[in-house]
Amino acid sequence: MRILLSVLAVLTAVSRLAELSAADKPNIVIVITDDQGYGDLSCHGNPILKTPNIDKLHSESVRLLDYHVAPTCSPTRAAFLTGHWTNRTGVWHTIMGRSMLRENEVTLGQIFKDAGYSTGMFGKWHLGDNYPFRPEDRGFDEVMRHGGGGVGQTPDFWDNAYFDGSYFHNSKPEAAKGFCTDVWFDSAKKFIKSQKAAGKPFLAYVATNAPHGPMHAPPEYSKPYEHLGVGTANFFGMIANIDRNVGELRSFLADEGLTENTIFIFTTDNGTSSGDNVFNAGMRGKKGSPYDGGHRVPFFMHWPSGNLTEGRDVKPITAYVDVVPTLIDLCEIPAPKGIKFDGTSIKPLLTGIQKEVWPDRILVTDSQRVKDPIKWRQSAVMTSRWRLNNGKELYDMAADPGQKKNVASAHPQVVERLTRFYEDWWTELLPTFQQDVAIHLGADGGNPATLTCHDWITTGSTPWNQSHVRLAQNAKSVTGFWNVNVVADGKYEVRVRRWPVESEAAIDAALPPGSDVPGVTPYRATPGKPVPAVRATLTIGDETWQSGQIAPGDRDVVFNVSLKAGKTRMSTLLITADGTEYGGYYAYVKRLK
Repeated sequence: MRILLSVLAVLTAVSRLAELSAADKPNIVIVITDDQGYGDLSCHGNPILKTPNIDKLHSESVRLLDYHVAPTCSPTRAAFLTGHWTNRTGVWHTIMGRSMLRENEVTLGQIFKDAGYSTGMFGKWHLGDNYPFRPEDRGFDEVMRHGGGGVGQTPDFWDNAYFDGSYFHNSKPEAAKGFCTDVWFDSAKKFIKSQKAAGKPFLAYVATNAPHGPMHAPPEYSKPYEHLGVGTANFFGMIANIDRNVGELRSFLADEGLTENTIFIFTTDNGTSSGDNVFNAGMRGKKGSPYDGGHRVPFFMHWPSGNLTEGRDVKPITAYVDVVPTLIDLCEIPAPKGIKFDGTSIKPLLTGIQKEVWPDRILVTDSQRVKDPIKWRQSAVMTSRWRLNNGKELYDMAADPGQKKNVASAHPQVVERLTRFYEDWWTELLPTFQQDVAIHLGADGGNPATLTCHDWITTGSTPWNQSHVRLAQNAKSVTGFWNVNVVADGKYEVRVRRWPVESEAAIDAALPPGSDVPGVTPYRATPGKPVPAVRATLTIGDETWQSGQIAPGDRDVVFNVSLKAGKTRMSTLLITADGTEYGGYYAYVKRLK
């Protein structure tokens, strides 16, 4: 009995030590904004936009001067959260099923959850809206997010428009009051407060959809910039609102006694979408561009306990693939087994302690935005000094930061070195491009599954926002299929709809324009076109099912089918009396048990 009590005492002591160790780990708060470029900050020289709170953070942080991401949203997030080249993760586009993060990827959320952290994700995910791709499936304990790539996009809750929306709280829709950015920060603060009370270290990933279009901001924030026109005024207004929220979040951390041991990161996901007409920090290009204006963005890190407070600049080139290995290193937590990162820990650069000269690295970024990646498309092969753009143009950034003079002919050895790196990089990644990511049907974690046209592999222009859905182009213009993975043999119910369930609208219903909000015209203001379908088809793999007659006022068409497990394709059509075909914009698939 005494031996047993002694063993229990030792185990209890070890457990307490582990708890103390976890409690001593630094907390992490990441704020990443959407479509805000390097020049969209007053601390970087913007002559009109005022960002006093982010400027203060800038003055108290270690700053990465030459930090690079992808030129668009989902690709940046995929690499930022995994430490892998975005094209390796299956995410090289923002739509068409190419924005879903492959199942084999391990996210920052999962890594820190496995290390004993509580993890929260707030705002924009844009790496898949179905199981197993959602943040709650990828290591995040607490989630409050919109659907798709932005508020009002197709997978989002119907008729959302930046103010007073309904968002997905741990998978369930939940109504929220106020401007969307305020909702994300308020949710993060509630999460942080609860983890402080629980005595657990936390990782809070606050990913705003602002200042991504459509351009909506609370009027008090856009008013100082109204002379710039409604688009730019609301773009800057959204940034001004973010700035206030950053300041309030930092004050909240101070009031809670959490500032000292919290790693606070501010960054953005790509170059500016709308601020370049005012100020672009001397860079060429904007969002989507292979030039620096498309992918060189701010990165500030503040951590008093780690002595990262002095307002110091890090000059060597760095990138989004460095974030995960760096945070693992700073927090001294285990790296995931069997994972080799494409990035590296830049802790020596951040701390200013280098045992040897930092290597002259080569990094790659590109903007694919196509069904399958195309070699050299919208690409940049980069070192601290050089940029090889699109495999042809070479720029000396030391002499020509605006990338105005192509010096490829004068430096053939540099071109050869960067080309050779890219060729090897492409050869390594090429086999992974065929690994199609598929939405799971019938999985316990996502049954029923909601499929939307946002993830169609399309023959035309993907209906990625709710205005496109309201317009309803016929199948000659746009339709497509979903890549799906039937997880188990069985009977399945498939409900095909013109409008999403929460709209409660019939297939043949015409929807009136939704109400306006401050800023530009919202997606929901587009009148909803009826589709007077009389029958529907469902195709899964090689089998097609025909519906019976669709009656006026029917909201959906129900198919009950037997399916075999495995990856395949699925498509739906709504067909009118004159034979005009439309894609079924929404499908709800449930495995019957």
